[in-house]
Amino acid sequence: MDYTEVFPKLISHCKEHGYIFQSSEIYENGLPAVYDYGPLGVLMKNNLRNLWWKSMVQLQPNIVGLDAAILMHPQVWKASGHVDAFNDPLIDNKDSKKRYRADQLIEDWISKRWDKARKDADKKAAKEGWETGGEEHTQFMRNAREGQKAREAEAKLAALLQAGDLAGLKELIEELEIVCEVSGTANWTEVRQFNLMFKTQMGATTEGASDLYLRPETAQGIFVNFLNVQKTSRQKLPFGIAQTGKAFRNEIVARQFIFRMREFEQMEMQFFVKPGTQQEHYEYWRSERLKWHHRLGIRPDRLRLHDHDKLAHYADAAVDIEFHFPFGFRELEGIHSRTDFDLSRHQELSGKKLQYFDPEENRNYIPYVVETSVGLDRLFLAHLSQAYQEEEVPTAKGESEVRTVLRLHPLVAPVQVAILPLVKKDGLPELAQEVLNDLRWFMQAEYDDKDAIGRRYRRQDAKGTPFCVTIDHDSLQDEAVTLRERDSMQQQRIPIRLLRNHLQSALSFKQLMS
Repeated sequence: MDYTEVFPKLISHCKEHGYIFQSSEIYENGLPAVYDYGPLGVLMKNNLRNLWWKSMVQLQPNIVGLDAAILMHPQVWKASGHVDAFNDPLIDNKDSKKRYRADQLIEDWISKRWDKARKDADKKAAKEGWETGGEEHTQFMRNAREGQKAREAEAKLAALLQAGDLAGLKELIEELEIVCEVSGTANWTEVRQFNLMFKTQMGATTEGASDLYLRPETAQGIFVNFLNVQKTSRQKLPFGIAQTGKAFRNEIVARQFIFRMREFEQMEMQFFVKPGTQQEHYEYWRSERLKWHHRLGIRPDRLRLHDHDKLAHYADAAVDIEFHFPFGFRELEGIHSRTDFDLSRHQELSGKKLQYFDPEENRNYIPYVVETSVGLDRLFLAHLSQAYQEEEVPTAKGESEVRTVLRLHPLVAPVQVAILPLVKKDGLPELAQEVLNDLRWFMQAEYDDKDAIGRRYRRQDAKGTPFCVTIDHDSLQDEAVTLRERDSMQQQRIPIRLLRNHLQSALSFKQLMS
């Protein structure tokens, strides 16, 4: 199955198996670009969040946690620049009345050019024996006709965004002959700016209410608590503060399922360092975060680093870790060297000093910050996109059937093991319950006795369960079970007394991070 064909099937699969539902779906197709995580979805989301937290906080001696409130003083967003500069370029098609982000229209055009260049490079690599993703493959892709078009458009887009040239964005859209996906026309409005923050009010009466914003990012809660955390945890530079939590953005065009939503979850860590040392810490986290994704089973050819041509107003270096989704390479995680912008601005507007006293140098200064920020929902989608596969497998009758399987990393999968009694009688359910009751203390385990054993295997494959344990009549005599592995479908006989240790070894977080 072509990877680009995965997406619509994956969306349907997520609803069918209880991963993700459209929010408020019973009311006129629900609330657009807002989603609810179902029974399996919430388990997998918790797994990813916990793996990040353990890696970032539990294993790091100089990183601590925080859970800041969603609602913050409105001056926080003035200081951070969100009130004045948190805008996206908006453009409408006059014929379809459909609204777009102007920069994303151009980025999508560029992505299609790269996809064509990559296909040409793949064919050339197969003919010449080049390594996919190697130097020859990459160079051919960049120099191919479509690759040159993509690079030229990338350079023009970066320059226009850097200059804030809205008229130039429209001219580039027209130059590239980009049309509306609905009307098929290029009858565009002028490009204008659109602020992405959700506004709300706090107060007992409408007249006396104060304007507040739902936070568009979690980072600012860390910055305003910098000294509170540093002093109470007695940290010395360099040290980090990590946080996970919801953020909200009134996206112009929220699309591509859970990739771009109006309510989403971030996992961020702000690493405070001595000014002048930020580059070495930036390089460290750039490398370390890429390794983390590889350890969780993301294939190296599905990830790439994209250095920013246009830097945010607060940054002196920035790179995106991009994942190859079925709709193209898109940002998964950002690593930014934020300088001292945030702390300096909050100190300026609040009138409160946010300086660190360096005992070695016997002086106060505002630290610099290196940030790592990954979208939990995007990480969720990346793992599902890579994991979803349809394959033909032989049946007991010598025929073949299509098996839908989610090849999720065992530590990411929502359920690690399913306990399956062969039949619902003869004492097998009772023994299966004993095995379940022992395992559920150490991993997410579930019991399934509905339908024939083959259908149950297929059901667990579709849910992404890495291991199935079958209790049969021999289990009553030899006190052993059949352990089936999802990806290979191989089976082995294991004594019940050794089952837990065997599974725990396969699910070892220490082994993952070593």
